[in-house]
Amino acid sequence: MTLGSRIAWDDTVLPFQLDASDIRGRVARLDGVLEDVLKQHDYPAAVEGLVAEMCLLTALIGQTMKLRWKLSLQVRGSGGAVRLLATDYYGPTEDGQPARIRAYASYDKDALDSGAPAFDQIGKGYFAILIDQGEGTQPYQGITPLAGGSLSSCAETYFAQSEQIPTRFALTHGRSTLAGEGEHWRAGGVMLQHMPKASPLMNDAGGSGEGGLLAAEDILDEDEGENWRRANMLLDTVDALELIGPTVQPTDLLVRLFHEEEPRVYDPQPVTFGCTCSADKVRQSLSIYSAKDIGHMTTDEGIVTADCQFCGAHYEFQPETLGFEAESSDGDA
Repeated sequence: MTLGSRIAWDDTVLPFQLDASDIRGRVARLDGVLEDVLKQHDYPAAVEGLVAEMCLLTALIGQTMKLRWKLSLQVRGSGGAVRLLATDYYGPTEDGQPARIRAYASYDKDALDSGAPAFDQIGKGYFAILIDQGEGTQPYQGITPLAGGSLSSCAETYFAQSEQIPTRFALTHGRSTLAGEGEHWRAGGVMLQHMPKASPLMNDAGGSGEGGLLAAEDILDEDEGENWRRANMLLDTVDALELIGPTVQPTDLLVRLFHEEEPRVYDPQPVTFGCTCSADKVRQSLSIYSAKDIGHMTTDEGIVTADCQFCGAHYEFQPETLGFEAESSDGDA
């Protein structure tokens, strides 16, 4: 594989369909996106890995977002060092334009255990997907408990439980050390989804997943289940280096894995790092605070500062320009 073809597939999501199995999917490769996301922060290794995995999940799930739609993934934990993992995926503003991804994490540095698995640092909590279709619409939100021991398992549980769609992820990420190149982040993964013909009929016993949650086998009938198991067995043969690249193109990977399932590929979707923060948006978010609150936020130099959690952008404001109550109190003085 040439350098040019490798670069062409970096930071893209390739949608595909397995015509023989009624299964759809996506292949994602992230390179510069992860570098741009993670260089905004100085995360410990375990937190970096969790953010990288969240970005990959977000790219795979978000590929179906329509123009200007927004997808958000959140993992909120309690009892662990990692309190929050948050990602946003913004659908392209126009056809042919890249989608944008941003991400950040909140954690207690002193509580991190360098010897424990990264996922265990979250503790108990929930996995949430939020979809905003734009002005004049009601945002959608779906929440499921954390389950399965990994972020990808949490996402699989979410789709089975909330959407009743059997879903499988095979993901990998890490720091690339290719000869002649500086060390940098790369990630790759495959997402499979089997669209059921009908909703499952559940009884009081619940599903077969962790804690009684739905799993793929609870949703599919016998014929669908056979197709699903076969596709999953084929995906089980994938190698981490095939997922992350750069020596195997996504199209070649699909043929290698699923040639008997008749894979059909569609146009790839480019993705890039992008933050939507602005002075106006920060000012609007601060406008809910009272004059007293604004006073507490004001520095000795007489300014209010705010930093974007996603990209680290720094904003400074004059206190009198912030907050309805701040303005009204000035008028009453």
